[in-house]
Amino acid sequence: MNETQFKFPHWRQNIYLFLTSQFLTGITSMVVQYAIIWYLTKETGSATILSMATLLGMLPMVLLSPFVGPVVDRWPKKLLLIVPDIVAALFAILLSIAGTLADQFPLWLVFVSLTVRSIAQTFQMPTVQSIVPTMVPESQITRINGQLGMVQSANMLIAPALGAFLFTIIPINFLILIDVLGAIIGITLLIFVRIPKVSTTGETVHVLTDVKFGFKKLIGNKGLWYMTLIGTAFTLIFMPAASLYPLMTMNYFHGTVGQAGLVEVIYSAGMLAGGTVIGLFGNWRDRMRPIFFAYLTIGITIGLSGFLPGNQKSFIWFVILNLIAGFGTPFFSTLLMAMIQQSYPPEQLGRVLGVLNSLMSISGPVGLIFVGPLADKIGVAAIFVIAGVGTLICGLVTFLIPQTRRYDQTLQQQLSKQTADLD
Repeated sequence: MNETQFKFPHWRQNIYLFLTSQFLTGITSMVVQYAIIWYLTKETGSATILSMATLLGMLPMVLLSPFVGPVVDRWPKKLLLIVPDIVAALFAILLSIAGTLADQFPLWLVFVSLTVRSIAQTFQMPTVQSIVPTMVPESQITRINGQLGMVQSANMLIAPALGAFLFTIIPINFLILIDVLGAIIGITLLIFVRIPKVSTTGETVHVLTDVKFGFKKLIGNKGLWYMTLIGTAFTLIFMPAASLYPLMTMNYFHGTVGQAGLVEVIYSAGMLAGGTVIGLFGNWRDRMRPIFFAYLTIGITIGLSGFLPGNQKSFIWFVILNLIAGFGTPFFSTLLMAMIQQSYPPEQLGRVLGVLNSLMSISGPVGLIFVGPLADKIGVAAIFVIAGVGTLICGLVTFLIPQTRRYDQTLQQQLSKQTADLD
């Protein structure tokens, strides 16, 4: 389908308004997220507390995603984006009030707030993923996903620096209210975005039947099914290290909150550069090759980070390695999502994504349960070495399996045949 045949003649303006709304709600939400994590790091200095906070942030994705998928396919997409933002903003207000009335935030309320924010994201992430292919011509899906990745990377680039700066000058109980401002602006813009209805919108949700349908569709696609299993292993290995970044900077390298923010900024700058390359030159004939590049880049850089001595001189190398790791990250996440979106019709995508997101996230909490005590025992740096080696193994397994190595070549042939049949 080319641009002139696409049902929305002004689709570019529409999708860019949508991306702008996602940028504004995303950046304010991430500023608050970083502020909460840094607060926990500064107040407790505990790997167990940090891993528990990350665990609570992941559990809703694991437990609810299969059941959210059918809702995404059948409920109005705009409603699924707006309501979670409102709920998250209300909890931000509640947490702010509690922090104002007391000297410290009640730890249980911080954990509840992180859980609610994760539930909101559990609804929003598959909704955004399922919306994109309906808003743009098929030929532009990879590039628009790259630009969506650029928006997310820009959020991750700006939010840590902005968060670290605001964390030092604004009390945390007032800083949290920035999330409310972002929600108001983002929702206002989203009201003017035109989101197409799919054929299943308005149908009754049959949760168990729909979950079974999504699982059947996913497992029937052998190449994607194998990539999901490998991605599950990757999450088990990598997520524990990702949750310990603030502790790596502030305890292992003896850094500050500002330096913890700098690492996040640099990683995100790399992601932005990688997303820019995808957004400009994203129509590769075989998108699995850049995915192999991502596994290799992330594995080597994260693994090497764990071998650095724990001093400020080595922190500079830590920053450089994370810039390279950030550059490689979008080549995995963005290109894989584009292939998934092209593998299923829009009316099935939410159900498939619900199952897929849950399976690829399910191992994260398992790793996080053990990583806190393990890191306290063997050291944070050792966790990074394990994550790096495990990532390289996941990439090697993906390459060795023919169905995953050739997945995009097969998909491109199928899409070309479908286009030829329509013509």
